[in-house]
Amino acid sequence: MKAFTEYKDIAYFVFRVLVGFAFFLHGGQKLFGLFGGIDGNGTSVALYSLMGLAGIIEFFGGLAIAFGILVPFVALIAAVEMLFAWFMVHIKQGFIPLTNAGEAAWLFFAAFLVLLTHGAGKWGLNKK
Repeated sequence: MKAFTEYKDIAYFVFRVLVGFAFFLHGGQKLFGLFGGIDGNGTSVALYSLMGLAGIIEFFGGLAIAFGILVPFVALIAAVEMLFAWFMVHIKQGFIPLTNAGEAAWLFFAAFLVLLTHGAGKWGLNKK
């Protein structure tokens, strides 16, 4: 097991960057219609809406997390956003994440809890 713990800083760095980048992609999808947009046809959301606010949090929050800037603060905001997404959008379609399309919200929420408690880590622009 020592061989695995020897690389924990690298693993956490990869985790932080991948979570941040994935969140950034969701924001780009909402704000700019990238990667097919919110409907597969390149549609973006209205900037002055709850989805627009979510897009701003995801786009800029994802970048901040990926680069390791203010990670605990950004992770807290992002975790709250995922709770709102779960209760405002997904729970209406049932509790099971696979049937209500809420698995990303659950996984992001769990990831943000880890980021909230561990900070930027060894290789963030704002270290722990």
